Parts: sequence; C-alpha cells; structure tokens
Amino acid sequence: MPYRAAVSEYQFIFDKVVPLDPVAATDRFAEATPDMVSAVLTEGGRMCDDIMAPLQRPGDLHPPKLENGVVRTSPGFADGLRAIADGGWVGVSAGQNHGGMGLPMAVNTAMNDMMAGACISLHLCPLLSQGQIEALEHHASPALQDMYLPKLISGEWTGTMNLTEPHAGSDVGALTTKAEPNGDGTYAITGQKIYITWGEHDVTDNIVHLVLARLPDGVPGPKGISLFVVPKFIPNEDGSLGERNDLRCVSLEHKLGIHGSPTAVMEYSGAKGWLVGEEHNGMACMFTMMNNARLGVGMQGVGIAEAAYQHALGYAMDRKQGRSTIENGTGTIIDHADVRRMLSEMKADIFTARCIGAACAVAIDMATATGDAAWKARAALLTPMAKSFGADTGVSVADLGVQIHGGMGFIEETAAAQFLRDARILPIYEGTNGIQAMDLVARKMMDGGEAAFALMDDMAAVADATGEAGLAAAIAELRTTTQWIVDTPDMNTRFAGAVAYQKAFSRVLGGYFHAMAAGADDSRAKLARFYLDAMLPEAASLCVQARAGKDALYALSVDDLAA
Repeated sequence: MPYRAAVSEYQFIFDKVVPLDPVAATDRFAEATPDMVSAVLTEGGRMCDDIMAPLQRPGDLHPPKLENGVVRTSPGFADGLRAIADGGWVGVSAGQNHGGMGLPMAVNTAMNDMMAGACISLHLCPLLSQGQIEALEHHASPALQDMYLPKLISGEWTGTMNLTEPHAGSDVGALTTKAEPNGDGTYAITGQKIYITWGEHDVTDNIVHLVLARLPDGVPGPKGISLFVVPKFIPNEDGSLGERNDLRCVSLEHKLGIHGSPTAVMEYSGAKGWLVGEEHNGMACMFTMMNNARLGVGMQGVGIAEAAYQHALGYAMDRKQGRSTIENGTGTIIDHADVRRMLSEMKADIFTARCIGAACAVAIDMATATGDAAWKARAALLTPMAKSFGADTGVSVADLGVQIHGGMGFIEETAAAQFLRDARILPIYEGTNGIQAMDLVARKMMDGGEAAFALMDDMAAVADATGEAGLAAAIAELRTTTQWIVDTPDMNTRFAGAVAYQKAFSRVLGGYFHAMAAGADDSRAKLARFYLDAMLPEAASLCVQARAGKDALYALSVDDLAA
C-alpha cells in the first residue's frame, strides 16, 4: 500500500479537535486562514507522497558513504532535498523578513509528521535546519541573522546541532570542546562532536553548524557553555562562499536504522566560529533549538507510526491465513480478533499522539502571538509529552506492524522491519524519554501543578459534556497523582514514577481528544469507544505506578541486580 500523507486527518483535527481558529484570529497569524492552511497541507502532502515516499526504501538499502572526506548521499536524496527547498518547506514557520512563510508552528508540525512518514531519513535534514533557524531568530545578532537565515530558510544551506561528545551525552555540561578568542570578534573552535545528523553531505554548497563549546573563562558544567555558528565554508560579506573552514567529518556512524541519514563524527581544529547570544549562555540558546526538535521528534514518531500502520493495514487486508468465525468476513487476517485489536490500537494511538503534538504546537503559537503566560506554560507542559508519547507510539506501532506481518515481518524484503529500526532512535535522541519524564515531574511542576490542573479542568469539562464517566474517573485519578507529585519534595521519589506518570497523562489526554472527536463527527465514535473502553483504563494502573515511590526500587542493591 503506497504511503499517503494525513492531510484530511489534520484538516479534521484543526477544525474540530485542536482548533486552529484562535491562532488565525491573532494579528501574528492572520494569514493562516482555513483556505490557506488547507492549500499548504494539500500541496505539502502531494510532495510527501510523490517525491519523498519513493525515497524511503532506497535510503535504507543504499546508505550514504564517506569517500575522501565527502559524504555521498543515498540515491535520489539530492533531488528530494531540492524539492523540499524549492517548495519552501524548510521555512514554513520561519519569519517572513528573511524569506519564510511565517505560518503557525501548528502547520509546520503537521508537515513534519507527513514528511517523516514519507521518509524520515530525508526529513531529518530540514528538521535540523528548522531548529537552527529558530535558535538564530531568537538569539543571534542582526548581522548573523542577515548572513545565515535567508540561506537556511531557502534551503540553499543546511543546518546542524552539535552537542554530544564521546564522553558527554545527555550530560552536556561535561563537554570539553574549546572556544578561544581570535581577537577579531571570532573564535577558534577545537574539539570532537558525535551523532551529528546530516553533519556532512554533498547536496548543498554549505553546511552551518551550531556548536556548543567552552570559553577559557567558562566555569565547569552547563553554566560555562557558549554557542557558536561554525560554517563549513566561511561566507564573504556578500554571502558568497569563501575559504574552507578547519572542520571535517572523520567517520559516519553505523546505525540500527535511519540509514539514509548521514550521522557524522565531526572534528573541529581551530575552526572559525561566531558567538550566538551572550557568553556562557549557550545552553539557553541551544534549548530553543532543542525544544523545537523535541516537538519535531515526537511528530517523527507519529509519521513513522502512520506509515507503519498503512503498511500493516494493506498486508492484513490482503493476507489469507486461517479462518475467522465472524459473519461477512473478508477471508483475510484482518478478520481475526487479535489482528483487529492490533490495528485498532495502532490507529487510536496515532490519533492521540497526533493531537498531543498539534495541541502543543497551537499552545506555542498562542504564546508567540499573545505573550500570554498561561499559553506559554501549557506549551512547556505539553512538550515532554508530545516528544515522549509520539516517540513511543512510533516504536509501538511499528512493532505491532511487524507482528501483524508475522514471520514475513522479520524478513527485510517486506520493509515492515525498517519502520521499527527507524523509530527506535526516537525515544533516545533530543533528550531521552526518561529525561522528558523527569522534566515533567520536576521543572514543569514548579508552578505547583497550576498548568497541569488547568489542562485537567479543560478535559473534565469535555468529560462532563459528553457523559464519559470513565474519562472523568481517569482525570480524577490523574489529578490525585499530580497533587501527590507536587506534595512530594524528594525528587528521586518523583523520578522513580516519572515515566509512568508521563504515560498516564498522555493516555488521559488521548481519552479527551477521542471524546472530542466523537462529539464532532459520528464516524469517529467507534474508534473513540474502543479507546475509551479498551485503552484508557491503563491510565489508572500507571497512576498507581507513578505513586509507588522509590523504596522498592532502591531496595534492590547493585549486588542484587548483578546476581
């Protein structure tokens, strides 16, 4: 079954479930009319279906190669990236003053979902550029913005994010890359970075790296880190390319999945860089890019899940194996209860994850357009859940896709396994899902749970209006658990159940969105009923896990674990 982008699904969500109307009603996003959004999504979906999706399999089978310092990309990827750039898809939400469309993050989020579902390895390149664009828009000097933003937004140049080092993964504050002042306002950057997505390639003339490094007077830890723009080729004043900078790709990582995306080990040997933002404030600058990427990664999970679901659905509707006792069956395995269960879970969770991501993006847009602190708090609250639940959905749906294929799913020729291999990185990068959960129960609860309780109030209103007693009970249990977290001062006690809490909150959000969908469209009622009856009850047990505390966890000693 060929991949088809979820254009109509987003049109329904933005119309009935996570309305885009309030965003379009602001002065900032007045151009985002329903007709405009529909046209953008339709054209973007066509590009995903016709240009990106056919590159998904070749990228896996023919990964990039490093030859004499140059990365040769997978067949067709150069043309694919040019099509993305020519269509303006890199700059969907970038500022119009530097050539972007200036559309809401919600529209860009929908595009990221569809592009990732079509070909995640290719999508990673513009996704990283988008994050860099946002970081430069917020923190770079006007001179740096004028030099780099037009080229990045147009897709003439691409951008990367350089955080991780061999000895410093999630603990970014342990990095050792150095930045020495050159005396002319530039800096000499020296060090090695690993896992740099699209860090080197042969598609564009220039690659712009955002690099975290420590100045000579930078204190140890994250507070002593600064952020620098380090281009592969140093631009002349007119924007033309000058001399080659002293940086290089020394190797490519051999990965479980996303084979078409070149993941580079980058070496900087006194490379010339320019400071972004203030000295020693690099982490704050980089978090702008990372938060953008976290929502983007969550939507990559949704996109892969959509593609894996379509692939599995096509197989289930065609494969004949055994016989079901249901009346008027198709004669294929989609008649079997367990296959029907798996497909139903896949479809229901895709809708949940898609709505969480859309709600997060709308909150970002409303915060941007209005400056309202409540919208900013909601966006912050939803970001870790959008990332983690989207990523987990990508893995779980792809895993069920393999299961539906049976033995054929374990055979690479069916391509079912590729979705699972590609998705497995999502709960790991841009802050592991465990780190997202720790953030949710710690930093996001510093307001005493105010933002969380406000969202629960919105959910409870829908539960009351629809008469969904099970949803109301789940919200009440989540409220009790949230209060327990707020009232628990010991952070390790919170952290012990953080992942369970994050999953419980996302599961309840799913009940809220499904109930809204069913109320808006009768055709959605059957899937909503399945979710509310068969999947929402999981939230109660997850809340119990979240409140279990740390005692049993730490009663197991290292010796016990090693025994």
